[in-house]
Amino acid sequence: MSDKLNKFKELLRTIFEMDKADLDFGIYRIMNQKRDEINKFLDEDLLPQVKDELSKLGSKDVEDKKKELEKLKITLEDAGVIAEETPKYQTLKNEIESSIDIASLENEIFSSLTNFFSRYYKEGDFISKRRYKEGVYAIPYEGEEVKLHWANADQYYVKSSENFRDYAFKLDDGKIVHFKVVEASTEKDNNKTQDGERRFVLNEEKFIDIINGELVIYFNFVIRPKGEKREKINEQTLKKLLESITANSPYKEFIGLFVNRPTEKNKKRTLLEKHLNDYTAKNTFDYFIHKDLGGFLRRELDFYIKNEVMFIDDIEEDEQKVIKSISKVKVIKKIGNKIIKFLEQLENFEKKLWEKKKFVIETNYCITLDKIDEKLYPEIINNKEQIKEWKELFAIDELDGYSEELNIDFLKKNPYLVLDTKFFDGGFNEKLLCDFENLDEEIDGLLIHSDNFHALNLLKEKYEQQVKCVYIDPPYNTNASKIAYKNGYEHSSWISLMESRLNLAKEFMAQNGIIQVAIDDYEFRYLNLLMESVFGRNNMISNIGIFTNPKGRDQEFIAQAHDYTIMYGKDKRYSETYNFELSEEEMKAKYSKGEGQESYRELPLKRTGSGKWREDRPYMFFPFLYDEKKDVTLIIPKEEYDKIYDKDTDSFDDVFLMELKNKYEMKGFIFILPTDSNGSYLRWRWGYESCVKGIENGSLFTKKTNAGKYNIYEKNMGDAYYTPKSLWIGEKYDASSKGTNLLNSIIPNNPFDYPKSLYTVEDNLIIGSNDNSLVLDFFAGSGTTGHAVINLNREGKGKRKYILVEMGEYFNTVTKPRIQKVIYSKDWKNGKPVSREGSSHIFKYIKLESYEDTLNNLLLRNDIDRLLLESNKDFKEDYMLSYMLDVETKGSNSLLNVDKFNNPFRYTLNIERNLETKKVNVDLVETFNYLIGLKVNRIEKTQKFNAISSNEGEGANSVKLEQSKEGNYLFKEVEGYLPSGEKALIIWRTLTGDSVKDNAALDAYFLKKRYSTLDMEFDYIYVNGDNNLPNLKVNEDKWKVILIEDEFHKRMFEEKGL
Repeated sequence: MSDKLNKFKELLRTIFEMDKADLDFGIYRIMNQKRDEINKFLDEDLLPQVKDELSKLGSKDVEDKKKELEKLKITLEDAGVIAEETPKYQTLKNEIESSIDIASLENEIFSSLTNFFSRYYKEGDFISKRRYKEGVYAIPYEGEEVKLHWANADQYYVKSSENFRDYAFKLDDGKIVHFKVVEASTEKDNNKTQDGERRFVLNEEKFIDIINGELVIYFNFVIRPKGEKREKINEQTLKKLLESITANSPYKEFIGLFVNRPTEKNKKRTLLEKHLNDYTAKNTFDYFIHKDLGGFLRRELDFYIKNEVMFIDDIEEDEQKVIKSISKVKVIKKIGNKIIKFLEQLENFEKKLWEKKKFVIETNYCITLDKIDEKLYPEIINNKEQIKEWKELFAIDELDGYSEELNIDFLKKNPYLVLDTKFFDGGFNEKLLCDFENLDEEIDGLLIHSDNFHALNLLKEKYEQQVKCVYIDPPYNTNASKIAYKNGYEHSSWISLMESRLNLAKEFMAQNGIIQVAIDDYEFRYLNLLMESVFGRNNMISNIGIFTNPKGRDQEFIAQAHDYTIMYGKDKRYSETYNFELSEEEMKAKYSKGEGQESYRELPLKRTGSGKWREDRPYMFFPFLYDEKKDVTLIIPKEEYDKIYDKDTDSFDDVFLMELKNKYEMKGFIFILPTDSNGSYLRWRWGYESCVKGIENGSLFTKKTNAGKYNIYEKNMGDAYYTPKSLWIGEKYDASSKGTNLLNSIIPNNPFDYPKSLYTVEDNLIIGSNDNSLVLDFFAGSGTTGHAVINLNREGKGKRKYILVEMGEYFNTVTKPRIQKVIYSKDWKNGKPVSREGSSHIFKYIKLESYEDTLNNLLLRNDIDRLLLESNKDFKEDYMLSYMLDVETKGSNSLLNVDKFNNPFRYTLNIERNLETKKVNVDLVETFNYLIGLKVNRIEKTQKFNAISSNEGEGANSVKLEQSKEGNYLFKEVEGYLPSGEKALIIWRTLTGDSVKDNAALDAYFLKKRYSTLDMEFDYIYVNGDNNLPNLKVNEDKWKVILIEDEFHKRMFEEKGL
């Protein structure tokens, strides 16, 4: 085997992740299960095709001919014959000279393939560098005036924390070892600051354990001082682990961690050191999923062949060179395209997992007591976990009337206590929710614990074109911002992160909607170009500068003291923004004259500033007349006004003006013209006709100035509303006092160093939303946007609603508790309520399956007919290159196992919680509601029935349903409206496996509930499980009764908008 072939095989092993055989998590686990099969396919089926293709040239191997020639020469010379003079020798020599060196050509082909694939592959990703020539790259350009392009423009950014929360690998003896991050610490501190960088260190409380026979090593991801290198920390970690594992008998079983895995530079490297270095290093990288890897690589391969393999000069050479060149091109293209097809399969599989709409794995509600029927109060006062939370959040043990045994009267006196349904069982929660007739209308807010891409992807069907205002405060991509998204991105990675989210957010925006994005100087230029690309240059509304940091940020040259809000409309022609309102004190200060509705201020009518000269606006220059004795202000007649300025000559008749002055002064009037202190002529702010009306309605009057001269003033009536300016300065925008300190007063010792000022966000929402708007924030952080919405509703009696998305673990320790607290009381100090002035409120919060959860729940099928694959070489190749992963993971729970819909209330995924992986029930009901975009009116309680044979039905197998706690037929129904406005009924049921009995039970349920598929009560009825319900065709494509499994699968994997 040649060196070139070996080098190419080694590259393929790396690209296909075959060099990570000991990793046992995520996509690595799946690939490792297929490793032998893939290696065999590459070694025995794919790569030998190079030799097979070259053998078609019909030339015997050159090396064999050379050996034959040498042997002939020796034989002839031994016989005393000069070899070169014999015809046989000459013939064989000519054949060698004119033939193609197959071995050499094969090496060239493998060398070219290695060069091609290695130039795009780096650290686990294919980077889309479109080559033009050596050192020069081409970008897609379609004639735009300005084009924004970045290195990862056609890739999804995937945060590495998704891939390495649970890193698992196998020892030589098969034992499994896990590296796990303690999430609370990790997510809280997942950032870089000016004073240090995040590093992996062993968890202080507990850093090693054995769970189910597997070794678990716990890490924290924390800020360490600058200069403390990863390698040094890893040395300390290795030393501590060596001591613990060798000194404690339970851990000695894992001594295989210390077997040698040497490298050229480190001869003493152990297996543990190898994985520790991989784990801690790769968490600092960015990870990407290509949106069209196959298309990109195929285009690049064609370009590569034309520019670096097939040279025009070769065609003009002798025939053998032409044959060799064309043969080389054909083989490179054929083999290269097959490898691309394989890579495309792998990348598209990961893309499918990423784009798949994620399951809802937890649904709960927080509801103030005033919205809960008092019949449920007895259960509430006996729930010790709920009461414990009320003490922690609201300090209810400091209230009058509190006792360790709460009574119903206490609940009635505290209507704004926020009940959390997570502390109650399903039965209580169903009783609670079924009391709401229009559930979604009653819900004031929605919190989603998820990566924002996945949250937006799931929610868009329901909220498409519903959001009036999007406000986000994304990571600034600097070393100073302290939030759970990794900082220190390269610009291109950051743009990729933002681009996919902004494109999704655009779909949420109403036609008149606007989006506001907070940012600082570091990414300002890129963000503005990106928003221009996503929303259109003509849709920019403003860029607001906000004085957020009076002390200034410590920087080398200039201490930055401001941030920006970039504001775009979805379509500026329809965009609506709203004005600020003056407070009562501000109104009194601004309009100091008059009282109440009659308050006003006096403004000089004379123009000052730019454009003040009479030449600037000639028709706004004319005299007023003032009768001091009668205190009457007049204006000259229209015919006299018309003679002051001659538009034909573009000149003023100052002689006539002086005649008018003399005329009216003779009559006792004071002649008033707009002039400056030097007597130069200015102009008025109003035109002649407006001034005539102003005199008539009394809004213009004459007043003597401090200089003793008379001037004309406008009585500017009080207006509480004014247009926002593009520069905001004031104490209320200080992120320290009105952001950090305010949040600490609500939640002391929280991990946020520099959250936005509450009032900065409030003012942005005032501009972007009205009293009934829906507000979206998909970088929710500490929950400032939700807090701002609640405040605005409380102060203005509005009914804004909010959607907040946050992925960090502080969702449960900061984001959600903050919303609960500000519902209960508007004022806080040291974590305790001051006023207890609360709001009536409901918010729902859900948690979604993560990308990592999707990966970790993949299972490979073992029912594939291997004999069939082996019996057909072409079919096997097509299967391996294009379909293997999709086919063999079909039926994995994370990819929708419709067979499990026979009991939709027990559909499970393996989810990691508190460092343990547990089976968690997926909320299929809630997931499906979002998939079809259902606006929920009501959710009925789950009902259990036994099916009793009956003659009441129409069929021979008809049954009657009798309610029973032990019943084996469960039914749950949801009613609501689809985005189209059509009314829908969704029925979830358990199936026994006997289709006849199951459908008889369904018929009986319809009879019991007096439902019919043939009437007009519902436009669509969704049911899980095959059924024989009578059906109607609604239109050419849809029937009235729809199988949930089919609709679920279609909606979960559709690619609309991506």
